[in-house]
Amino acid sequence: MKITAQDCQNLERALSLEWLETNGRGGFSSGTVAGANTRRYHALLLTARKPPSERFVLVNHLDEWLEVEGHTIPLSTNLYPNAIHPKGYQQCIGFTTNPWPTWTYDCQGAVVQREVFCVQDRDLVVIRWTIATKTKKTITLRLRPMVSGRDYHATHHRNESLSPTATATDGLVSWQPYSGLLSVQALQNGAYRHDPMWFRAVQFPAEQQRGLDFEEDWWSPGEFTYQLNPGVAATLVLTTEPIDSVDVAALAKGERKRRAGLRAAAPTADPLASGLWCAAEAYLSARDSQQTVIAGYPWFTDWGRDTFISLPGLCLVTGRWEIAWHIIESFTAHISHGMIPNRYPDAGGQPEYNTIDASLWFIHAIARYLAYSQDEARVRAIAWPAVKQIIDGYRQGTRYDIHMDKDGLIAGGISGAQLTWMDAKVGDWIVTPRHGKPVEIQALWARALEVGAQLATAFGEPAYATRCREDRRQAVSSFHAKFWNEPGGYLYDVIDGPEGNDASIRPNQLYAISLCDDLVTKKQAKQILQIVKDHLLTPVGLRTLSPADSRYRARYEGGVLERDGAYHQGTVWPFLFGPFITAWQKVHGKSQAKNAQARTLLNGLEAHLHEACLGQVAEIFDGDAPHQARGCVAQAWSIAEPLRALIEDLGITASIQPTPLKKP
Repeated sequence: MKITAQDCQNLERALSLEWLETNGRGGFSSGTVAGANTRRYHALLLTARKPPSERFVLVNHLDEWLEVEGHTIPLSTNLYPNAIHPKGYQQCIGFTTNPWPTWTYDCQGAVVQREVFCVQDRDLVVIRWTIATKTKKTITLRLRPMVSGRDYHATHHRNESLSPTATATDGLVSWQPYSGLLSVQALQNGAYRHDPMWFRAVQFPAEQQRGLDFEEDWWSPGEFTYQLNPGVAATLVLTTEPIDSVDVAALAKGERKRRAGLRAAAPTADPLASGLWCAAEAYLSARDSQQTVIAGYPWFTDWGRDTFISLPGLCLVTGRWEIAWHIIESFTAHISHGMIPNRYPDAGGQPEYNTIDASLWFIHAIARYLAYSQDEARVRAIAWPAVKQIIDGYRQGTRYDIHMDKDGLIAGGISGAQLTWMDAKVGDWIVTPRHGKPVEIQALWARALEVGAQLATAFGEPAYATRCREDRRQAVSSFHAKFWNEPGGYLYDVIDGPEGNDASIRPNQLYAISLCDDLVTKKQAKQILQIVKDHLLTPVGLRTLSPADSRYRARYEGGVLERDGAYHQGTVWPFLFGPFITAWQKVHGKSQAKNAQARTLLNGLEAHLHEACLGQVAEIFDGDAPHQARGCVAQAWSIAEPLRALIEDLGITASIQPTPLKKP
């Protein structure tokens, strides 16, 4: 991902392009190509105190200036009310994300590079500056760290509680602005002068557009000064780790090698598959001693539904089978009343179980894991009991009136609860309640019973296998009888709801094709696919509601009420390319020509990798053209499902070496 000088020096364009560095612990660094923070989530040192939760912004930004032969030249950029100061973007002549975010500045003929990278599995970020050309000019770098120490969802304002002190020794400075937070350790090879001051009213326009608090005050403890010389990097390492020295060159070498290995394993024949492959790692994170999936950056942590929809694309097609197992194992420990958690609160505490589909996606993911890994021993010992708990829990009934009805289908929903992936809620208003029997839940239930029968047979429980097959036959028969909307020529979105059957044209019906082979006939599948293509398909994903529907919302914009009201009422979701491509292949078959035709449907995503958050895919897009990227700038299932479809359905291959499986 390379950005030209023209784009770097176009402020509007450079502010729209974001970069993301993650550390595998829930922490991350992010910002814009322009250098200015436009979100409350942009920061250099943002760590998760209990990975991946309890995230805190500790160092927001650096103000950076060069002194070249008597000229003072800014490298950084800040946004203030009715003012931009300084304007470092005007000196930027190039930006790249390879191997990590790197800016190149032309400062009075002296070319300086600035790099930022996170180190995997450490709460540590490195920033370094180097002279990229030969010069005899005297160059001094001055920089001020901007510190807050706040929850990453909040904003920081000048107050009397902040401790303005610093502890400085040779090469190490530490600050602890607030008690109860870890100290910030700053290791550097320059000189530090303690000189506390406040920078007031920094503006975050992206938050203003979202109708949220968009102004913040930053505290700066002091100033670092470096003499820049050719061949010697000026370095600043920011961390919460208790260390007194660090080998920056070794860290850079290790990260460069690790990232080169990741790129080398990626598919080379398809640029989209290669890009998605390299992006996938950003979402894998530690949780306690196990693994989990970050649903999206910058504001999500891990969600059960997102985790198991994403797991095949993030971990299985990429050969990360051992990580996939640890994710599965992590969730088995939290099954309650036949349900896996839907969400772990940001501030810790008990997990939330408010979803009807996450547990069924969990079963599907276990089956896919077993198909890839052949790891029968661990699946039998740990995952199989969890599968039975879920199937039996749904049969008997569990939270939110989720239960297997007398027709064999799964029903659920109570007043005030939103249980499917279309889960927007504003106050007491549930935008898309979908109470009753949603179509994708029936496909997932039929799939879960199929998996139950297969595993029970493999693990010597024939009676359980028989019951799963019998329940599945009833569910499939009822699906055939009730879900086909004959006048429309597609499937109802929900049946047996409080207001009867819902004939909304939505993408959820695709799962009846992609997950199972016997829920619809071949003729019906063709009709469904055509309806979905005509009403919902866009270059960057699928709409959540037909534009012909009176409730359709063309733009995801405005305040919380307006945005959540549009979230599943027309807004485009790129992860839905996954079931669409799988359904497309099932209907049209596989051949080189047909695969190539299906691949063209993803060209819009390939172009998007060079927009918004570079190398990543956004959570959502506007329903109408030009399909502006919205929501989280980087979303796990937006990466995972298109990548899975490219590899499993379209046959894009990579030279992977699957992670070795541990013996149980």
